[in-house]
Amino acid sequence: MNLNYQISGQGQPLVLLHGLFGSLENLGGIRRELEDQYQIIAVDLPDHGRSEHGQTFSYQAYSDQILALCKQLGLEQVILLGHSMGGKVAMTIALHYPAMVNRLIVADIAPVAYNDRHSQVFAGLNAVNLPNLTDRRQADAQMATHINEAGVRQFLLKSLAYEQDTWQWRFNLALLQQCYGDIIDWPFKGLSYNGPTLFIKGGRSDYLQAAYRDTIAAQFPSSQGRIIADVGHWLHAEKPAAFGKIVRDFIRTDETH
Repeated sequence: MNLNYQISGQGQPLVLLHGLFGSLENLGGIRRELEDQYQIIAVDLPDHGRSEHGQTFSYQAYSDQILALCKQLGLEQVILLGHSMGGKVAMTIALHYPAMVNRLIVADIAPVAYNDRHSQVFAGLNAVNLPNLTDRRQADAQMATHINEAGVRQFLLKSLAYEQDTWQWRFNLALLQQCYGDIIDWPFKGLSYNGPTLFIKGGRSDYLQAAYRDTIAAQFPSSQGRIIADVGHWLHAEKPAAFGKIVRDFIRTDETH
């Protein structure tokens, strides 16, 4: 599978993995914060952005695709940073290919199965009449019948493109909806990664909860946690400078041991 990616900066390689319905552009603020010291490889996950669409979904398959890209680029070991679903992909890579992962940074997601959080999002996306669409404002109005939050709609609209004389979502909507149960699941409960790991929580988000602490420690025994106050699930976009400083400090502190 062909994955779209962008490389910038120089130094130790750091791979950025975005979340569900997103693209590499979502982590652009963090890329700009860190590319002065690291070689940033920002990736469109399979079925997202400008990467190829597939027929099935699994975290194992996604992680294998990222691993193949790293090998293609000649990267023997990387720092992995993943947000939300991208965090689950990053954790999957670390659990199955620990020698490949120098350090692991997980933004606002835990190694647990979640309840359905996106039924309204799927309803809003499916409400967009792509064949008869005239512009983005019309798409926004159609989504608004199911999605109240303007910020969520604007995020989704970033993946709406007019290409080859038709409007289309860049993410593989049909597959993501069909496999949503696998996306919110977590099938790797018996594995562990002993490398240095950082979990970063948005203070106003409930994706990372204190109740998950023992579960996280069981699979990532060398992990630590940080909280960024007054931000939600999109912590890296709301406070990129604070997020970037936490990441830098974590990598530098570990390098001194």
